[in-house]
Amino acid sequence: MKTRILLILVICGLLLAACDSERQAPAGVQPLRLPMGYIPNVQYAPFYVAVERGYFIEAGFAIEFDYSFETDGVALVGAGDLPFAIVSGEQVLLGRAAGLPIVYVAAWYHEFPVAVVSLAESGITTPEDLRGQRIGLPGLFGANYIGLRALLSSAGIPESEVVLDSIGFNQVQALAAGQQQAVVGYVNNEPIQLEAEGYDVIVLHVADYVELAANGVLTNERMLAEHPEQVRAFVRALLRGLADTIADPEAAFEISKKYVDGLDALDRDTQMAVLTLSIESWHADPLGYSSPEAWQNMHTVLLEMGLITQPLDLGAAFSNDYLPAE
Repeated sequence: MKTRILLILVICGLLLAACDSERQAPAGVQPLRLPMGYIPNVQYAPFYVAVERGYFIEAGFAIEFDYSFETDGVALVGAGDLPFAIVSGEQVLLGRAAGLPIVYVAAWYHEFPVAVVSLAESGITTPEDLRGQRIGLPGLFGANYIGLRALLSSAGIPESEVVLDSIGFNQVQALAAGQQQAVVGYVNNEPIQLEAEGYDVIVLHVADYVELAANGVLTNERMLAEHPEQVRAFVRALLRGLADTIADPEAAFEISKKYVDGLDALDRDTQMAVLTLSIESWHADPLGYSSPEAWQNMHTVLLEMGLITQPLDLGAAFSNDYLPAE
């Protein structure tokens, strides 16, 4: 009798698991691992909303978020192992320069989100004030470094006229301790943390001085050639989540709690500030639009830095052709 009951329970469990699997990935829906380039965070609310409200399922994708390094996503999409990744603009051009057939098809961030942050007493109120300063940043790589170089260039300051310290992701602690006169971070991250700890800060948002291609959706030339409708469907699903988040940040925040462990235990005002500042960087007309000027500026900065050595065909690097028709 016990054996029979156990067998029934096992069968029921298998049936429930099968039903749950069907809810997660219905027939005709393909599982999709999506590299995000950063840890789970409320700034990913548009993606969480698009999943929770079924937009990605309607588009034919059952999303699994992969919070590995941004460069991993670039390599996997470039090799054709994954169809999409979320990456910053400079990674697209660096990948193209390395021969990867990758293409950026929708802007998530309309404004480049990097900023230089200093304490109010530093007197650093303009990019020109950075001359001769000690500036901490995670390292001489990635969006932080690119953004800083673009900001310095806007003020006519060569890198040789500042002191750059690679300090890892310890910008808040280094600035608070007086180890750096300024630090480089994301406008929706380090400044908010510092203000939450009671520091009065000055924020030089790179986007206020130069327009650069920012974070968005990466795919590859094969996907565009063989599955253009899947690309359009993916972009449409994300932009629906983006529009919903902009329209109702409170609801998006509540949804994010399901996807960001411990979000409910964090200070709500601080986390809502992260989301609010993120939203300010997402606005575009239309949503998802990628500015040719931003790509040209990014191209120029990378050439000046020597990170790419030959001019690239920017028309092959990004496209607005996969945005929803108005």
